[in-house]
Amino acid sequence: MRDWRAAAFLVGLGLAAGGAAAQQAAPAPGPTLPILARFPLTGAGGDPQTAIAQARTSDQVSLTIGGSIQSSLGPYGDPFGARAFLAERGITYTITYIGEGLANLRGGLKRGVTYGGRLDTSLDVDLDKLAGWTGAKLHTDFFQIHGHGMSRSYVDNLTTVSGIEALPATRLFELWLEQSLFDNTLSIKVGQVSADTEFAIAQSAVVFFNAGFGWPNIGAVVLPSGGPIYPLATPAVRVKYVPDERLSVQAAIFDGDPAGRRRGDDTDPQRLNRTGTSFRVADPPLLIGEVAYAYTLDLWGESLHGTATLGGWQHFGGFDSPRLDSVSGRLLADPESSGIARRFRGDRGVYGIIDQTLYREPGTEDEGASAFLRMSKVPGDRNLIDLYVDGGLAYKGLLPGRPNDTVALGVIYSRIGPAARAFDRDTILFGQGSGPIRSSEVVIEATYQAELLPGFTLQPDLQFVMRPGGGLADDAGRRLKNATVMGLRATINY
Repeated sequence: MRDWRAAAFLVGLGLAAGGAAAQQAAPAPGPTLPILARFPLTGAGGDPQTAIAQARTSDQVSLTIGGSIQSSLGPYGDPFGARAFLAERGITYTITYIGEGLANLRGGLKRGVTYGGRLDTSLDVDLDKLAGWTGAKLHTDFFQIHGHGMSRSYVDNLTTVSGIEALPATRLFELWLEQSLFDNTLSIKVGQVSADTEFAIAQSAVVFFNAGFGWPNIGAVVLPSGGPIYPLATPAVRVKYVPDERLSVQAAIFDGDPAGRRRGDDTDPQRLNRTGTSFRVADPPLLIGEVAYAYTLDLWGESLHGTATLGGWQHFGGFDSPRLDSVSGRLLADPESSGIARRFRGDRGVYGIIDQTLYREPGTEDEGASAFLRMSKVPGDRNLIDLYVDGGLAYKGLLPGRPNDTVALGVIYSRIGPAARAFDRDTILFGQGSGPIRSSEVVIEATYQAELLPGFTLQPDLQFVMRPGGGLADDAGRRLKNATVMGLRATINY
């Protein structure tokens, strides 16, 4: 209870400080920006779209950018007019199917081919239209996940090859109620929430396959059960303050473990919370806060948008040392060690993102190039990874006659923390192994998303994974070879 009170106090303090800063930093009214310098669209994460190369479809949950295939189906797009009837009453639904084939051509654990798919059915209810509840809306997502995971079965890397990879299941994902207040400048969301739908998002990165580009993988690796991200959301309260279209301040308290304690031999979080209905509320909490500012720069005679984001998180639970024994004071690799790791109280991390439009095609508003850089740091004494960096470049409308296609190139760097590296050295020193010392994992991804119809895209993809797992050993004690993975994804939004 004390942890929850402390977290609630920090949320309130952060929001108050953000609101005060926004009031003090509010600029004097100036000249109206030209049309291309405004923010006509909402981007990934719910803030203004500043990345001109944001993709038309994405595996990020609750993100619908490229419209619906309904418009291409004519009278069959809305049988009996049911969709229009419901929309008039504030009820809208979206059905998204992502299907992909992946092949590990070399390296990793072994060569092989997988197919995976995810059916996402989401429902949004405008409670003002439906029931006269001003400023309120309800949202829910259900998944049907099938197929096999490339990273789990063939590559064994830190940053999961595909953003839809998960164990086969039919599960509830998000279920929340949001109330907007004070002319939509303040909103409060309560229910089962996923952190990766609003926090730490780079709009230029949503086109990529690799899950690391969606949610900085440092959180997915170090937080209990991977944290409150796909496919495991948790009960949470999120507060967001938007004093103007450029600035947003948000904070949230999540239950800190989507799956809870491990029971028996089955320790996989997705199996422990098979249906997404555990609704855990008693675990030590996770607090996340973030400030994002959308700006406009005059580059090469053009007004080009960008977003600067700064965020951080604090987890109030216990975390094991990768190296130190808590009972005897010895090293864990020492044969005389108790095998019980030293326990640290709490964990924390910070992250920063720059997402910038670099070039706009002449005479267009939504074609051109944008780039992003994202960094995250956590303590190295209690985490497998202590530094995460990703970045990339995306271009929308590069080929003539293909204005809605997006091509992108990105790189992910995940550094193994000093304590984990030292454990590898200790293991060799005490004769407990002869494998390599882990150092870092690097992923290079190139992808091209082609929109065949509004709401329907095909996307070939190529990933090169250097030192899978940071340099894990194979059965012979040698470092896993670099992996090369090819894939093809089809996405349909309705």
